[in-house]
Amino acid sequence: MACSSGTTLKDPLVSVIIPCFNSADHIEETLASVSDQTIGDLEILVVDDCSIDGSSSVIEKVATSEPRLRFLKQRSNQGVARARNWALAESNGRYIAYLDSDDLWAPQKLERQIAFMSECGAGACFTSYETIEEDGSYRNTVHVPASITYQQYLKNTVTCSHTLLFDTRIIDKSLLVMPDIRRGQDFATWAQIMKAGHVFYGLDEPLAKYRKCAGSLSSNPLKSVRRTWNIYRNVEHLSLPFAAYCQFWQLYHAAIKRIRSKQG
Repeated sequence: MACSSGTTLKDPLVSVIIPCFNSADHIEETLASVSDQTIGDLEILVVDDCSIDGSSSVIEKVATSEPRLRFLKQRSNQGVARARNWALAESNGRYIAYLDSDDLWAPQKLERQIAFMSECGAGACFTSYETIEEDGSYRNTVHVPASITYQQYLKNTVTCSHTLLFDTRIIDKSLLVMPDIRRGQDFATWAQIMKAGHVFYGLDEPLAKYRKCAGSLSSNPLKSVRRTWNIYRNVEHLSLPFAAYCQFWQLYHAAIKRIRSKQG
């Protein structure tokens, strides 16, 4: 691994972790949405996973005017879990936030979440978000429940990684280390945090935007089902009947979400 970095703040309040692979078309806009946060006490850890489309050049250009950005470069393509874990190991912030390289945040996202978490004593917070098309046009808004537990999460993975914020004074940082599996790293990681007894609290404000890109896992229902089933059986080690029960409810909630998406 190789690392280049800009000037960083000492013990920033928030560490923002952004893995990047072939996101030259969107990464600059994504980074701008982080730089524009109303909370300025943060570090931005971008890990490029051997992009071949010019992403690295875009990130380096942004780093020249954004001293809070630390640019980490993997020497070989190792996947999103290892990219995030490297950034997590390098992070210094009390709060850990995740953002994918083509998604966006509203300017007040971190400020609203930290205030909300302080009010309710939450260690983990996720928010509602807008889904946008690849060109940035609005698709629909996904609302979140007030809270979700491990048992509820198995039946409805309503969280979305780019909305999550964790307080490492409440949730041990080791729980954020992602398993090195081919698919479903997010699902498995959030599940392991909830399984340890932590409740995720929902802030029903659309403070982020999820870009729906062609070819993504979420755009392929069959691959998504296979991924979820693999997590149930080989990571969470659910019994066959209980895994089938959870899968049924996952499909039900996915169908409801799809209907609401078409309704706008």
